[in-house]
Amino acid sequence: MAKSMTIALAGNPNSGKTTLFNALTGARHYVGNWPGVTVEKKEGKLTYKKHQFTAVDLPGTYSLSPYSIEEKIARNYIVNESPDVVVNIVDASNIERNLYLSMQLIELGKPVVIALNMMDVAERRGYKINHEKLSSLLGVPVVPIVATKKNGIDDLLDKVLDIINEKIIYEPKQVDYGKELEKKIEETIEMLKENPKASKYDLRWLALKVLEEDEEILDLLNLNTLNDEMAAAEEISLEDDIEALVADKKYNYITGILSKTVKKPTNYSLTTSDKIDKIVTNKWLGLPIFALIMYSVFYFTFDLVGNKFLDMIDIFFAETVSTWASNALETIGASEWLHSLIVDGIIGGVGGVLVFLPNIICLFLAISILEDSGYMARVAFIMDRAMRKIGLSGKAFIPMILGFGCNVPAIMGTRALEDEKDRLTAILVNPFMSCSARLPVYTLFAAAFFPKNEKIVVFSLYLLGIFVAIIMAFIFKKTLFKGETMPFVMELPPYKIPSIKGITVHVWERVKGFLIKAGTLIFGASMVLWFILGFNFSGPADLTESIGAYIGKIVAPIFAPLGFGNWAAALSLVTGILAKEVVVSNMSIIYGLAEDPSAAQFAVSLGQSFTQLTAYVFMVFVLLYTPCVGVIGVIKRETNSWKWTGFSILYQFVVAWLVAFLVFQIGTLFGF
Repeated sequence: MAKSMTIALAGNPNSGKTTLFNALTGARHYVGNWPGVTVEKKEGKLTYKKHQFTAVDLPGTYSLSPYSIEEKIARNYIVNESPDVVVNIVDASNIERNLYLSMQLIELGKPVVIALNMMDVAERRGYKINHEKLSSLLGVPVVPIVATKKNGIDDLLDKVLDIINEKIIYEPKQVDYGKELEKKIEETIEMLKENPKASKYDLRWLALKVLEEDEEILDLLNLNTLNDEMAAAEEISLEDDIEALVADKKYNYITGILSKTVKKPTNYSLTTSDKIDKIVTNKWLGLPIFALIMYSVFYFTFDLVGNKFLDMIDIFFAETVSTWASNALETIGASEWLHSLIVDGIIGGVGGVLVFLPNIICLFLAISILEDSGYMARVAFIMDRAMRKIGLSGKAFIPMILGFGCNVPAIMGTRALEDEKDRLTAILVNPFMSCSARLPVYTLFAAAFFPKNEKIVVFSLYLLGIFVAIIMAFIFKKTLFKGETMPFVMELPPYKIPSIKGITVHVWERVKGFLIKAGTLIFGASMVLWFILGFNFSGPADLTESIGAYIGKIVAPIFAPLGFGNWAAALSLVTGILAKEVVVSNMSIIYGLAEDPSAAQFAVSLGQSFTQLTAYVFMVFVLLYTPCVGVIGVIKRETNSWKWTGFSILYQFVVAWLVAFLVFQIGTLFGF
C-alpha cells in the first residue's frame, strides 16, 4: 500500500478549520467559534483518488509566535513533524488579518496550499477576490472553498496532490523586509550555516526568529551558550524592535497584494450582527441581558421541559426496570445478596443518576445553541470590563464559560491564554464553575426541598460559582500571580442560526460522555458503594454499622458546623470526589430510592437530616469543594506541577467550607 500522506490544517480561530477537517475526514468534532476549542491536534484519515491521507487539525492561532501553548503546538508540529502539505484555511471575509498567518506559514519553508474559505460570506458582503491573481502574487496555490457546503474540496485536494507529486512548481514569493534588514538576515543565515542544529530547518525562517530573539529557537540552536554566535545575533538586533519591524513589513506586503486582488464594497453598512451587538454588548445592558438569558436556560432546563421528562424516567426505573429485574431474579432463584446488588446497588445507583438525563440534555441543548449562535463569544467581551478590574482579560472568561459543560476541556481551553500567570489563575478558579456533573445533585435536592423554585435555586448556584471564581481570581492576581493584564483581542464571529446537525452533534458528544461515565465509573462506584454500605469486616451488616457508615462517621464532624454533619452526607461528599454524580448514587443507595426515586420520597427520606437551609448549604458545598479526579488529573497535566495540583485540592475544600459556613450562619440568623 502506498504511504499515507499528511496534511496539516492550520488557520485562525473561527476560520472554518475544524469544519474543513470534518468535511475531509467525516469526523464530527465540535466546531466552536472562539479561541480554545481546538487545543490539541486531532488526526483523521481520508482517501482521495486512491491516495491515503492523514489530516491533522492544528489549534487555531493568529500567528506562529510562541506566546501561547496553542501557537507552540501548531508551530512545533509543522516544523518538527514535516507534514507533506500545510493547508492554510483563510477566512475570505477577513482576508487581510488571516493572511498574516499565511505569510508566517509560507516562511516555515513547508509547502502551503491556501484554502480560501467562506467565499459565500465574502461575496454576500460585497468582496470580489481574484484568487488566481492572489495565487500568482503569493506564489502558492489558492483554492476558493465553502467548507460548510463542501464546495471546492475536490479542487483543494487536487492542488495538494499536485504539490506532492510535483506537477506544479512550488515557488513562494518572499516578503522583502528592506535593504537593511535583508542584509542582517543574510548575515544571520551565514552564521547559521555553521550550526549543525540548523541544517534541517529553513534558514531564512530561522534567521528571522534569531533576529526576533525567539527564546525557543535560541535554545534550540544553543545560541544562549555559544558566546560568539549569540554576540553576533545581539549585535544584529540591537538597533530596532525587529519583531515589530517584521510584522509591519508583512502587513505592508499583504496590503500591497490585496490592493491588486481584492475589491471591497464601497458602501459600508451595519450588518445584522453589528445591530444586535449594539444591544447585547451594550455597556449597561450587556450583563443584565446575560443574566436574563442564563435564567431562561434554567427555566427551559427545569420547568419548561426537563422535569416533565424526568418524571417519565423516574417511573421507568421505579416501576419498569426495578420490577422487571426483581421478577427476573426471583424466577431464576437468585440469592438475596445478588438481588440486593442488582436492584439496590446497580439500578439504584446508576438509575438514580440517569433519571436526570433530561435535565442534562436540556442544559447542553441550551448552551450549545448559545455557543453556536455566536452569543457566548460576546459574553467574554461583556465580562472583559469586570475581569480587567481583577487583573484578568475577558479572554480568561471563555474557559470559565466552557466549565458549564465540563471542567476538563475548560481547563485545557486555558491554553489560549498567552500569559502563564493568567493561565494558572484561570486553571485554579475554573472548577468553581458549575459543571453538568453537579446538576443531578442540584436537581435532586432542589426538587425535594424547593418544589416549584428549582430554577431559581440552581440559577443562584451558578451565579455563586461565577462570583466565587472572580473573587478568588482577584485574590490570586493580587498575591500569587501579580502582573500586568494582557490586552484582550478576540474576533467576534457573526451571529448565525445554529444548524440542527451541528447542535445534534454537539449535544450528543456531551450526552455520550455522560452515558459512558454512567456505564463505567458510576456503575463501578455503585457496586463498591453497595458493598461498603451492606458489609463490615464481620460480613453482612446493617446500614448504620457498615464500612461506609464507619467512614462517614469519621468525616461527618467536619461538616457539623455547616448543618449537615450526618454520616450519609459526609460519605456522599467523600465519594463525590470520584465523580460528582456519585453523590446522587450514594444517596440513592442509602435511602433506597431504587424503588421510589421521586422527589417527594427523597424529601421524606432526608427530612430528618436536612432542612431547606442545610439542603441549600449542602448544594453550595458540592458546587465549590474539591473537584473530581478527572479534573484533578487535568490540572496536574496542565500545570505540570504536583504543588499546584495539591494546592487546588486543598484550597477549594477550604473555600467551600468557609462559603458554606457563611451561608449557613446567615441563613440561621434570618431564621431559615
